[in-house]
Amino acid sequence: MRSRACCARSERPQAIQAGGSSGSIQTGASRVLYDRCGDIKLKGPNDIVFDRNGGFYFTDLGKTRHRDRDQGSVYYAKADGSHIVEVVHPMLTPNGIGLSPNERTLYVAETEGGRLWAFDIAGPGVIARRPFPSPNGGRFLFNETGYHRFDSLAVDAEGNVCVATLVSGAITVVAPDGRLVRRVKTPDIYTTNICFGGRDMKTAYITLSGVGQLIALPWAEPGLKLKFAA
Repeated sequence: MRSRACCARSERPQAIQAGGSSGSIQTGASRVLYDRCGDIKLKGPNDIVFDRNGGFYFTDLGKTRHRDRDQGSVYYAKADGSHIVEVVHPMLTPNGIGLSPNERTLYVAETEGGRLWAFDIAGPGVIARRPFPSPNGGRFLFNETGYHRFDSLAVDAEGNVCVATLVSGAITVVAPDGRLVRRVKTPDIYTTNICFGGRDMKTAYITLSGVGQLIALPWAEPGLKLKFAA
């Protein structure tokens, strides 16, 4: 079995993988797939989602320094290391990413500002860009009053976007039309990730980074099964 993941924790630029590559779970061997897109170096690859074609979208959150920060981007790449393209730029700390069930919409959560964006997909790695005043070619989907920060996300089988929400400590569930469906509270303000599993895909696995726990909760709707999941 081969694995691919992204990491933005280190201060040095990373490529795609658990640090930046494609790896074998059995042997532990890895190789760098991408560390740049053309002349643009990847600075903080973060979250990733595969489409039915075997390619993957991923966010590059960038790095934050004492008095300035990088503009973030979303990229699309082939899993064999042969092609990478920038899909969205600029974004402010793009983090969680997911696809709608029909793969016609790409969802991206921005951490700072707690904004959820939707991008209409015209083809693999291509969005139908919306004109000004959209700052990034997408359509603004959701945020709310108060101080909230978004982290990773997952999509359920009904197309709702379930976003791990920092500070308020919750999973925020947003409908495809931007309505707030509900907010599921958690016991940790650093609620950072969610995915679905179990026999019926109705178990939500949620990471609580503040207390260092992975919890499992029964979920009302089944999660959307990810492409190429084991």
